[in-house]
Amino acid sequence: MNLLRLFRTGFFIASVFLIQNAHAADAHMALYSTKGTFEDVKDNVVFAINGLGLVINNTSHVGEMLERTGKDLGIGEPIYLKAEALEFCSATISRNMMEADPKNIVFCPFIITIYVLPKEPEKVYIAYRKPEIVGSPQSKKALKAVDQLLKGIVSEALK
Repeated sequence: MNLLRLFRTGFFIASVFLIQNAHAADAHMALYSTKGTFEDVKDNVVFAINGLGLVINNTSHVGEMLERTGKDLGIGEPIYLKAEALEFCSATISRNMMEADPKNIVFCPFIITIYVLPKEPEKVYIAYRKPEIVGSPQSKKALKAVDQLLKGIVSEALK
């Protein structure tokens, strides 16, 4: 009984934490923020991904690219202080998703972005595209699993 109560309390606290750190986002995006350094938050996301036995295929240095091309084009102020996108896949979840509907390939690879805005240097954002839950019941189930995977990774990274 006490173990169950402890579990419920822990789940409640984690839910409150996620709700406090979740931002209003459109149906296509999940957006969270936390205080800390970009490097620490990125490391937490990487550890959460690797902790599930998943491998990051690519890290896109989006912030550096925009800064470089902005200077080359003579355009505006920096958009980000730091911004990266981590690309990865889960062989099992990806396979289930594409077996359900081969068109679901558009949802792969999975990408989680981490970024800091110039006007909020103390806040680090974590975001991902939410897969649209479409298609057959099997496809919907597989796409919900993708969303749960991404949400779980962010939840683990924010602990």
